[in-house]
Amino acid sequence: MRKWLKNKRIKEDVQHKEWEKSLIKSKDFKKIFYYNQKTNVRFGLTFMATLIDENIIQDGILPNLLEEEFREIEDIKQLVPVADVQICDDPSLIEQKLLNGYVMLTVETELKHFGFIAAQKEIVRGLSQPEVEFSVIGPKEAFVESMGQNLNLIRKRLPVKELIVEEFTLGSLSKTSIAMLYMENITNEDNINTVRQRLTNVKFDAITDSSYIVQLISDNSNSPFPQLLDTERPDRVAGILAEGKIAIVVDGSPHVLITPTTLVEFFSSFEDYFLNWLLSSFFRLVRLFAVAFSILVTPIYVATLSYHYELIPKDLLSTLITSRREIPLPPILEALFLELTIELLREAGARLPTKVGQTIGIVGGIVIGTASVEAGLTSNVLLIIVALAALASFTTPVYRMGNTIRLLRFPFLFFAELWGLLGIVFCFCLLLTHLMRLTSLGRPFLEPIYPPRVTDMKDAIIRLPFEKQSKRPIFLRTKNPIRFSKKKAEEKKDIDE
Repeated sequence: MRKWLKNKRIKEDVQHKEWEKSLIKSKDFKKIFYYNQKTNVRFGLTFMATLIDENIIQDGILPNLLEEEFREIEDIKQLVPVADVQICDDPSLIEQKLLNGYVMLTVETELKHFGFIAAQKEIVRGLSQPEVEFSVIGPKEAFVESMGQNLNLIRKRLPVKELIVEEFTLGSLSKTSIAMLYMENITNEDNINTVRQRLTNVKFDAITDSSYIVQLISDNSNSPFPQLLDTERPDRVAGILAEGKIAIVVDGSPHVLITPTTLVEFFSSFEDYFLNWLLSSFFRLVRLFAVAFSILVTPIYVATLSYHYELIPKDLLSTLITSRREIPLPPILEALFLELTIELLREAGARLPTKVGQTIGIVGGIVIGTASVEAGLTSNVLLIIVALAALASFTTPVYRMGNTIRLLRFPFLFFAELWGLLGIVFCFCLLLTHLMRLTSLGRPFLEPIYPPRVTDMKDAIIRLPFEKQSKRPIFLRTKNPIRFSKKKAEEKKDIDE
């Protein structure tokens, strides 16, 4: 602090009020009194030192209050060069404001009025490239932990007045700020009201990440399938808002939630929109095939070797017999051993530091795989199959859905051991029934497959050219279903030619 501040500071013994009794126990609680010699006004500043920026107090607040004609609290709106300055007479707001990074101003002659000056200390991580949804083509910006910064990244891409931001405060302890974003002239009103109601009804003590919101407001919290899509890409959020969906931004989380969503969206990468539609459609089909392969290939191996030897070609049958000649374990235990080994390697690689984790994954996979084959615990054919299945599961663009795919293989394995291929079909029927009953914000999760929506197929399993996507998805029931005039676009194209 400057020397002239020390001369003007006055120490007083005051009786602590109700809101002070708990805050004063904290070391970072500060209450300092000053004296303006020009107007003979004594005033006090109260704040939490760890939440405020001291430079704002020293350079923006105190010099003006001590050197200018400061007589009453109303004067701070003209004297203090801070945008967020509030005056109120409600003592119940004091604790909330102090803990949100405000400096409280009190004047000796106006004890019933309080001034609050925003002086929050912003500790924000710099912008970086997306780590989970990285793309070679397209923007390289990713969300950070600051809600204000994240809203800036979204508004920069949608600079229109129709973009509405509603803010909520959730968590009885954390007091986490949460923003709901939607396009006023596009988004269905029922969807907006549903999200607003679910956020308002959340009863939890500490919301520290958007993952909490996913579990608290999902239609079916017992389903392994995520019903809200999370993304770290601002361009993706801007795109879904233009479609008529709703985004939820949680302060402290670098991931933004999207709702309502469908199953096929979890297998679509936003990079698909930066490529030619033929390439995008091909890559989507590859991902869907990889997911089906990852889930079913190991159960089919177990079912075939346990019940359906007649389905194996003769040339391949001799190879399988040779590889399993010295294996003492039945196919189900052999498969479970390798699947659990792969999961252990994944978890170890994810929890260890990056460089060490990569080494463990590569070296551990080679050493354990080779040793298990040589020891006669697994066959080399199954080792190749499990490795390919693990590799195929990594093609899922959304991490949450990737975890679900990893889990689904195990019930299919058990049903394959019980009833062979019939068990796999039965398990698939159970899975399909669950997906058909599942909803996201009350909208069908399997749309446009069930219920069938031919129009929405243009951007589902395959992606048609942009000129074929003149309408927004039907299941969103948007206020304005037309994205652009297809006729006018074609006329403009003809003129240019």
